[in-house]
Amino acid sequence: ILYSKNGNKLEVEQVFQELSIAAPYLELIEEFSLTETIAFHFNFKKRLNNISNEKIIDILNMQSSRSKEIKYFSSGMKQRVKLALSFFSDTSILLLDEPTSNLDEQGINWYHQLVKEYHAQRMIIVCSNQAIEYAFCTHHLSITDYKNNHNKV
Repeated sequence: ILYSKNGNKLEVEQVFQELSIAAPYLELIEEFSLTETIAFHFNFKKRLNNISNEKIIDILNMQSSRSKEIKYFSSGMKQRVKLALSFFSDTSILLLDEPTSNLDEQGINWYHQLVKEYHAQRMIIVCSNQAIEYAFCTHHLSITDYKNNHNKV
């Protein structure tokens, strides 16, 4: 696999800085508070538009949970944190695997707002069976189009 950005070759070690991922199976450090989780994440990723921890917490609408340990968050709250960390990382590619897992209707609307406001200059790849998660995408690939059908008659 060759990686490039703006026609310039990227070394494998540089790819990490261009990629963000959010998935329900990715774990957060349970003993960290929300504020610690955000701060820790941005020790490794550049912030999109120098967004502050407070702004992220405001967008998450989790002001009252800023000092709460992640282990006390609901699965929906954890998923929103994962999405926020990926969207607010200054990366050119977002990989979103089942992004609305564990989200209620309000959370799904929040996700769509994130996409609407923070999609510019990025490639967003959504892996899902749920059209609501990828309806905004302009290109679609279906894995069934690429299955090897040896048993066809």
